[in-house]
Amino acid sequence: MRADRLIRIMILLQNNMQMTTNELAGELGVSDRTILRDMDALSLSGIPVVAERGKTGGWRLMDHFQSQLSGLKLEDMKALFILPSEKMLEDLGVQTYGSDIRQKLLASLPHSTKTEGRHYLEKIYIDTGSWKTSEVKNKTFLIVQQALWEDKKLNMMYQKADGVCSNRVVCPLGLVAKGSAWYLVGLNEDGEYRNFRLSRIVQAEAGHEGFARPEHFKLNEYWKQSKREFTESLPSFEVKVLADPTTVGRMTFTDKFVEKVDADEQLTDGTILVTLNFNTEQEAIAYVLGFGGAMKLVEPEYLIGKIVQQAKYIIEMYDAD
Repeated sequence: MRADRLIRIMILLQNNMQMTTNELAGELGVSDRTILRDMDALSLSGIPVVAERGKTGGWRLMDHFQSQLSGLKLEDMKALFILPSEKMLEDLGVQTYGSDIRQKLLASLPHSTKTEGRHYLEKIYIDTGSWKTSEVKNKTFLIVQQALWEDKKLNMMYQKADGVCSNRVVCPLGLVAKGSAWYLVGLNEDGEYRNFRLSRIVQAEAGHEGFARPEHFKLNEYWKQSKREFTESLPSFEVKVLADPTTVGRMTFTDKFVEKVDADEQLTDGTILVTLNFNTEQEAIAYVLGFGGAMKLVEPEYLIGKIVQQAKYIIEMYDAD
């Protein structure tokens, strides 16, 4: 613990140029006396740390002492400053303590580029978690990771979107974080690449049999191509609706099903004609009904009858109670 604290002191001094004993103690959560002992330890180990006296004084490192990541330019460092979200790293079992890693990177930059590097430390933070955190974690996640790291075949029970479960044997090739969800990319028993959402893996067991990874497989290239093919294969179902102006801003708050294609000018009755694009007819029906009297379907006309029928069914369901 002390060795880690001494390293953090050096990083803080490199990044802030000068800090008082009290500032260091507050930053590290220790007493002033502990900081003074740590400074003695740093001096004895050959680290050129000195104390400037007076009101504007404090601890600093000698000007000639500056560590640097060999071979890395600021442009290279920018990508390193933009870390993945802490949630994603925690899912993988990586405890990063967030800003500490970026502080270490910042400390490794020369003084001439440190100011620009600090912008990426102070002005960018990535959070892929949901607004409401859940303590429920996928219990199979660690098993999947183990099989992935060890290049072992994975026996799993997988639940499709329609609720049907089936047993699969997969050669795990990689994990992909898409939004706040994790996907497993693997080879099935027919040697075909497939994507599996981690939350739908009901049970998993790492087998004893190993496998050879495809020689030319690159996870990032495969995923980009797979995503492109998936989006191009999605069906498109276009509708036109008359919407209350107050609903327009909420129409694409979530883009899970709907894409707002076009919003025309406000009509004389105050409504706005909006063109929406869905994947399926049923998604369009559910979406329009969800806005109640604030949205009215215009086209296609045959869908109006289905919406009315669905609305009557809902009314009858509540009247039956």
